[in-house]
Amino acid sequence: MSSEGFQYRALYDYKKEREEDIELRVGDMLVVSKGALLALGCPVGTEERPSEIGWLPGFNETTQEKGDFPGTYVAFVGRKRMSPPTPKPRPPRPPSAASSRGDSECEVGCVLPDLPDQFSPPETAPLLLSKLMDALESKGTTWPSAPPGPTAAQFTRPYPEQLEVASLCDGVVRFFQELPGPVVPPALQMEMVNAVKEVKELEDCAQVLRGVTSSPACPAQHGLTLLSLVRHLARLCLQSARNQLSPRSLAEGFSPLLFRTSSAATCSEAPDALVQALEVLITSELNMNQAAPALPPKPAKPLTPVPSIFNNSTALQDSEWYWGDISREEVNEKLRDTMHGDYTLTLRKGGNNKLIKIFHRDGKYGFSDPLTFSSVVELINHYRHESLAQYNPKLDVKLLYPVSKHQQDQVVKEDSIEAVGKKLHEYHLQYQEKNREYDRLYEEYTRTSQEIQMKRTAIEAFNETIKIFEEQCQTQERFSKEYIERFRREGNDKEIQRIMGNYDKLKSRISEIVDSKRHLEVELKKQAADYREIDKKMNSIKPDLIQLRKTRDQYLMWLTQKGVRQRKLNEWLGLKNDTTEDEYSMLEDEDDLPHHDECLWRLGNINRIQAETLLRGKRDGTFLVRDSSKPGCYACSVVVEGEVKHCVINKTHTGYGFAEPYNLYASLKELVLHYQHASLVQHNDSLNVTLSYPVYGPQRR
Repeated sequence: MSSEGFQYRALYDYKKEREEDIELRVGDMLVVSKGALLALGCPVGTEERPSEIGWLPGFNETTQEKGDFPGTYVAFVGRKRMSPPTPKPRPPRPPSAASSRGDSECEVGCVLPDLPDQFSPPETAPLLLSKLMDALESKGTTWPSAPPGPTAAQFTRPYPEQLEVASLCDGVVRFFQELPGPVVPPALQMEMVNAVKEVKELEDCAQVLRGVTSSPACPAQHGLTLLSLVRHLARLCLQSARNQLSPRSLAEGFSPLLFRTSSAATCSEAPDALVQALEVLITSELNMNQAAPALPPKPAKPLTPVPSIFNNSTALQDSEWYWGDISREEVNEKLRDTMHGDYTLTLRKGGNNKLIKIFHRDGKYGFSDPLTFSSVVELINHYRHESLAQYNPKLDVKLLYPVSKHQQDQVVKEDSIEAVGKKLHEYHLQYQEKNREYDRLYEEYTRTSQEIQMKRTAIEAFNETIKIFEEQCQTQERFSKEYIERFRREGNDKEIQRIMGNYDKLKSRISEIVDSKRHLEVELKKQAADYREIDKKMNSIKPDLIQLRKTRDQYLMWLTQKGVRQRKLNEWLGLKNDTTEDEYSMLEDEDDLPHHDECLWRLGNINRIQAETLLRGKRDGTFLVRDSSKPGCYACSVVVEGEVKHCVINKTHTGYGFAEPYNLYASLKELVLHYQHASLVQHNDSLNVTLSYPVYGPQRR
């Protein structure tokens, strides 16, 4: 018996929050009976606008689950005659373009050079592959099953954007088929399989997988090619309403091409796990960069000026929030510990920095199609008042607090030296406590990592042992039947019992080994979870640690600029002062210091080894300044606890110094005179020393 119903397709992933819900993945097909909608009081015609209904009761044909799903996450496909849903196995998917061509292509052989011969960093992918994928993205259509076409090398002549979609798809497939080997080396494929099995959270798993592709064991060009392809595939998924592509379907199509699983897999589970690994990477990229928009951006409207917060200048270069050519590391530093909504061209949300690409096409700007803003400034001003949820449902935040390139850090609020000294002491204690906690976690992290590796090795050994014992058991079973039959004819029950006893002992031993292996796997799973938890704690502590150190250094710099002596600073920092007076500190007039004679410590173009030779055997605090191998900089070599240490002296437009914001000194001599009484510990905890003795100055014992 059949009834009338309606079919919908999932546009976004949904993880169920209630027992009665069903989970959705992009591309899932769902059906809802007409009776169910009538029971909800939905008028005729509303079925075509599921977002107006709210929650729909239905059946997921892809996963065979029944329950409620959000109407805002699906699109109406059409009417359908339906029967009561009965769970049944999913039909096998049609073979991918890669596998359907069979062995005929194997005869063609490899006509492309290996990836390291096609490009090198800072490029992120082979030029041919990038052009093909860019052309596919611009067309934004389905991935057809194209008939075999020309070889990938033949796509280098025409402009890819002028080719038909079928030819473009075929070109991408052939590109990977004609490489000499898989994009991901076989040795790393098992690491990806282990990651998928052990790490359940999608983002955590994606992070581990990215780590595998960027590890030293993976050639740089191979890892870059994989991640570049993942980014392209994620952008194709953004147009799922048109092309019906999902991370799962793309992963199933590309996994055999990228991993060559038919030859590289070592177990039957590996191909499925590698498909899952690729799906995780695509889904993570999709979620991280640009999830499908809930609504298109509203047209920009006139804004009243708010001079106290934003500069509404229409010139991009004049905008306080535009930092120009700034690295990702600098962005992370600027946005650390700022409020949600702070941005450069980066947004602070949920404790993380979200990088959002602004597209530019035909004189218009925007985060996604349609591009409606005439300038970046207009776009930013629009999202000062409107939530970014219009563009991405996961970014329900406004751009409220710009990180201004004009602002200066004003950390020290106190106005007296004693008050600042007390705050310095407090921040230093907090920093030390946080540093001890981080060190403890790091030791635990290292130990757990080693134990996990040992357990994995032990499990592999168990697998080999079990295999050997099972082969021995099969051999004994085969021969035992013959001997038992002979001894039974002879009436020799004692020998029969001995053979049966040996067989039982062997089976018992196998059972013990299997139990030990299972126990070890349980321990490994728990320890892997602990390992990830420790890593999360370390990552959460690290920003606090850096911020505490930065604040402490600001207070140190303020006190140093006020002329506070190192002995007093050491008291606030809890450092021991030398019981004997520094012979140079006994000189009442600083003009008498040998540091004024640059010939005693500035040695010019000598290398690191020569500097260490000159300073070897000298007392702590003996130093020299030399030219650095880093262009435009200098290096200071100084004896600390009997060892020669080296640190870079920066030369910037604000002056000389060891680090920002300390690049304040007009000359090297001024810097040396300052650090004659100020310790380098404020820049490096292992450099608790002052520049006390020029290398060619008096060396008193």
